[in-house]
Parts: sequence; structure tokens; C-alpha cells
Amino acid sequence: MDILETDAYDRRQRRNTSCALLLSLAPFFLASAVYFYLVHLESPASIVRAGVKSAPTFLLAAAVLSWNGCHSVLGVAGGLVFSAVGDICLVWPELFLHGMAAFALAHLLYSVTFLSSRYETYSSSSCTGPLYLILMVTAAGIYAYLFPFLKKDPSSEILVPAVGVYIALITMMAILAIRTRRGFTLLGSLFFIMSDMALALQVFKVTAPVAHGHTVVMVTYYLAQLLISVGDMRAVERKNDFAKWKRS
Repeated sequence: MDILETDAYDRRQRRNTSCALLLSLAPFFLASAVYFYLVHLESPASIVRAGVKSAPTFLLAAAVLSWNGCHSVLGVAGGLVFSAVGDICLVWPELFLHGMAAFALAHLLYSVTFLSSRYETYSSSSCTGPLYLILMVTAAGIYAYLFPFLKKDPSSEILVPAVGVYIALITMMAILAIRTRRGFTLLGSLFFIMSDMALALQVFKVTAPVAHGHTVVMVTYYLAQLLISVGDMRAVERKNDFAKWKRS
């Protein structure tokens, strides 16, 4: 098989892989559409609402698990499961801290995954250092901005340090996502930060209620989880391409 035939074969394989990837993600897209069609911010907290809200994330976890195997239970698939638990908890305001703890565990699993050999990078880059610094300064600024509002909360003794730890964990996750130099993974981590920031502004009453504010939170959140999942599902393919490049 000459190089032209090899290239053609590789293109066919990538095309087939992309089609299979889209098919595996179809249940997620359907469940997300059902959520936005059925659920409104004004709807009362219920098991049904919690199930509809968490279904897309659970389906993403199933897709990642079927694509990458059982080892992803302690990786992105496991992080998605913890995220889905967080989705359920946030339906009831009194379980906010429990939900935040579940998402914190998800960020830890994402971070561990981004450090694995599956996310081997092509080359080093001198621009990552400033990006890390910008991200850390931004995270510190966000916490400083939220701090006065956190102090007003009746549960401030727990909430103030808990939010600080959570911001540190999601920032670490985003830094490690930058380190992977994978577009899907990086964008997913940034959308996650955007979603959490939009949620925090509303939950801690930093801003007045905004029209469609809940929709903004959930669109950016589902998009973040989708991008992180696709990045993980494509990590093996990218690693195989990298191995071919090194052998050539």
C-alpha cells in the first residue's frame, strides 16, 4: 500500500469515526432539546425536573464510557456522572452545597484525565505560561468580586471557603485543559467557567434577575460538557496520529 492509498484509508477511517461519534452523541442532543422544551426556571423542583435536567449529562457519560471503555469511569465518564449528580442537587436550592461538592469531584476527575498519557501533546508552547497567569488572576478576581455577596449569605461560614476551594479546582481543571492543547477540551473548560460564573451571579444575587439567565447557564453548561466529552473521545485518535507522526 503506497502513501496515497494510506492517506485515503486514513481519511475514510476519520470520516467513519466522525459519523460514529455523531451517532453516539445523538441521545445527548435529543435529551437536551427535551430539557429546553419542557423545563422552565419557574417550574417547581421535582424528581421529574431533576431527571430531565440530568439526563443529557448521564447520556454523555454513557457515550464516553462506550467509546473509551471502563477506564474512563475514573476519568471523564466518572466526572460526567458526578456532574449529573450535581445537576440533580441544584434543582433544590437547599442542596446547593451538595451540588457544588459533586461538581468539585467532577473537576478533580477531569484534571486527572487531562494529565494522563492519552492527552500527550505535540509540542511545548511558550504562550501557555501567560495563559495560566491570566486564568489564575481572573479566578482570584472573580472570588474577590463574589466575596462580599457570599458574606451576606446565612451559610457564609461554610459557603465562603467552599466557593474558594471550588474556584481553585475549576481553575486547575482549566489550566490542565490548556496544557493538553486540544481545542475541544480547552473550549469546554472555558465554557464551564462561563456557565458557573453566570450561575453564581444569579444564585448569590450579585445581579438583578436577567431574562433567559437560566437558559444562558444551561446552554453554556451543556456545551462545556459536550466539548470536554468529544475531546476525550477523540484523545485516543489524536494519540494514534501522534504516534504515526513520530514514526515517520
